[in-house]
Amino acid sequence: MKKNDKLLLISVIILSLFGLLMIYSSSNVWSAYKFNDQYKYLKSQGIFLIMGYFLIYFISKIPFYLYKKHSNKILFVCIILLVLVLIPGIGTIRNGSRSWFGIGPLGIQPSEFAKLGLIIFTSKYLSNNKIKDIKTSVLPILLVVILIFGLIMLQPDFGTGVIIVMSIVSLLFISGVNMSFFIKIGILGIIGIVVLVIIAPYRMARITSFLNPWLDPLGSGFQIIQSLYAIGPGGLLGMGLGNSIQKHFYLPEPQTDFIFSIISEELGFAGVLIVASLFIIIIYRGLKISLNQEDKFPKYLSYGITFSIAFQTILNLMVVVGLIPVTGVTLPFLSYGGSSLLISMIEIGILLNISKNKY
Repeated sequence: MKKNDKLLLISVIILSLFGLLMIYSSSNVWSAYKFNDQYKYLKSQGIFLIMGYFLIYFISKIPFYLYKKHSNKILFVCIILLVLVLIPGIGTIRNGSRSWFGIGPLGIQPSEFAKLGLIIFTSKYLSNNKIKDIKTSVLPILLVVILIFGLIMLQPDFGTGVIIVMSIVSLLFISGVNMSFFIKIGILGIIGIVVLVIIAPYRMARITSFLNPWLDPLGSGFQIIQSLYAIGPGGLLGMGLGNSIQKHFYLPEPQTDFIFSIISEELGFAGVLIVASLFIIIIYRGLKISLNQEDKFPKYLSYGITFSIAFQTILNLMVVVGLIPVTGVTLPFLSYGGSSLLISMIEIGILLNISKNKY
């Protein structure tokens, strides 16, 4: 047996602690105004962060093969939770989406857990089946993905749905599925996006604001414009920790999806470089753990987790700098959000356990 991947663990601890600092820095003005307590978001995230550290420790001790044994049960529970959250009175609406189970002032988002549950299930399926024929080998996975994506879109939560689809498609790609399959999936994906835009006009508003946010500077383009205003003046060293202008009621909820904008504004290129370096280390170590596995299940599982973290990070950063429309996806380990943080910590715990596997 090998020891845990210390570099991965240290990078996650540094990044999450830095995230806690930036959550306070970005939220204290809004928190003081809304709750009369500038430490409100800091305390809530701090509780989840402590829970996350305990989860990393305990999950890293659980043998990864147990996830393979219970993958069907894990996926079934995730699907049940996705159904329950859609029921009025059980699920609660936040920011226009019925995506949460309210527990006092805190909230749990089942789509985050479904993301990991589907990666575990797909890893088990691919490790047990040789990919010979798309119809017989891949179709069962696609049906499960469509089911979960559909339930998530009913909330709706397009960003998480995209991350799930991209993670599973990446797993199918490394498992040896023919390239023609991905071309067909791409065409279906484009058709699906067009349909989603047609049935929900607000998505078209997001697309037009992405193409030219100044067409509606006080409406759909407001967040992107304020994000760019935050990033622009950052320079090399930024305006100084705590000196953000945009957090003064310009950039809405800066501690969540757009926390990277505040990091850029207050700490400049130096802060961006630190964050980027830590994410690169985490993704690199995750891929290295995957490549070092001889057994298929831990290889696919670690690949899937690493892809999920990477796609979520890239998606968030592309939104913040205006490369794609707003998706509502948080930045792993940094953004305010208990469910996202806990799942990210659980994923790291699994990677650490796999890293101890004898190669």
